[in-house]
Amino acid sequence: MPAAGSRFAQPLASLCLALVLSLGTPAWSDTQTDTEIQYLLAFVAASQCSFVRNGTAHDPADAADHLRLKYSRGANYVDSAEQFIDRLASESSWSGKPYTVICEGVTLPSRDWLYQALEQYRQNGPAPQPAP
Repeated sequence: MPAAGSRFAQPLASLCLALVLSLGTPAWSDTQTDTEIQYLLAFVAASQCSFVRNGTAHDPADAADHLRLKYSRGANYVDSAEQFIDRLASESSWSGKPYTVICEGVTLPSRDWLYQALEQYRQNGPAPQPAP
């Protein structure tokens, strides 16, 4: 006869594995939305623009890492690429100050810059270079 509780060991192990595998995965499974957001994160990282948060300029890699962190923490509040831009990538959740981007001497709100990138992606696929 099996030891007491052993009949629960396999289902419990399976549940634990499922929980571990689901960590970091958005609650929703819209692959188109996630593809667009991943494109935007790559777009930021590949740009040669400064990303200004709370008065401090950050290089593209740092900016993408910051937005990636915000996305990993706030994915449950995002159902579209537009919501990612509006809710996570446009302003500081700490200070409420809008983010800006400086490309070739031109300063734009990050919201406008990312919406332009999203529109271009939807029309033409990935762009070789970010537009200022």
